[in-house]
Amino acid sequence: MTNNEFIELVKTKVAMLHNFQSIEKIKTDDVLVVWYAKNYKGHKALLEIPNEGDVRYFEVSYDEDEGCLYLDVYSMCDKLRHKINE
Repeated sequence: MTNNEFIELVKTKVAMLHNFQSIEKIKTDDVLVVWYAKNYKGHKALLEIPNEGDVRYFEVSYDEDEGCLYLDVYSMCDKLRHKINE
């Protein structure tokens, strides 16, 4: 699987999951890739839906040996601010 094929696949999977769970429907183009890496066994990406009401992050991994896609969903429960004095 190429990098672009993986990114399009995971954006589609995240949009499908969101649309299944939410009244507000989105398109694949609404899903943003925050971070992506290719490793020796597959691909990994962090994605988000830039929606004020949706504070979830999606971590998607593809294991080439097993041919499996793993999708983990994380929800932000706290947002802490730490001021650093310079």
